[in-house]
Amino acid sequence: MIRHIVFFSARNKEDVGAIVEGLKRLGEIPHSQVFEVMQNTKTDPISGEIDVVVYGEFKDSEALAAYKAHPIYSETTAVVRPMRELRISADVVSTLV
Repeated sequence: MIRHIVFFSARNKEDVGAIVEGLKRLGEIPHSQVFEVMQNTKTDPISGEIDVVVYGEFKDSEALAAYKAHPIYSETTAVVRPMRELRISADVVSTLV
């Protein structure tokens, strides 16, 4: 299983809600087994720069590639990119069942 985790910060903090709503559209793409978009609760006193987290689980690298190739992915990127400052992505292979 591939876990796809993406962290975003908003260029303007008043856009955080719009970023969350924009990214939720990615959940319409059929290739993920689990998909969530969450606003960071910012309870960690050391790190508060991340505003939004996208979390997805994919059966394999082919499913993740199909997700990223879907037209909704590029449409969502076009909407969210101008509102974000930072984007950090990690794709990790999980051995948990």
